[in-house]
Amino acid sequence: MKKNMGNTDRIIRLVLAGVFAYLYFAGIVTGTWGIVLLVLGVVFVLTSLVGFCPLYTLVGMNTCGTRKV
Repeated sequence: MKKNMGNTDRIIRLVLAGVFAYLYFAGIVTGTWGIVLLVLGVVFVLTSLVGFCPLYTLVGMNTCGTRKV
């Protein structure tokens, strides 16, 4: 797996995952939507830690900066 996520993208995903977790565990968003947010938050955390997003590969997107040698 080649990294396709930049640092800014990874930080935004981690912040959003934290917001989703707060909304779920505080009881603000419950039921099906709460579970969807929680699962999406877990996906965001995992993709941020790995630095690879499979969806970006499908659409040909890359937020990772390239180094010039």
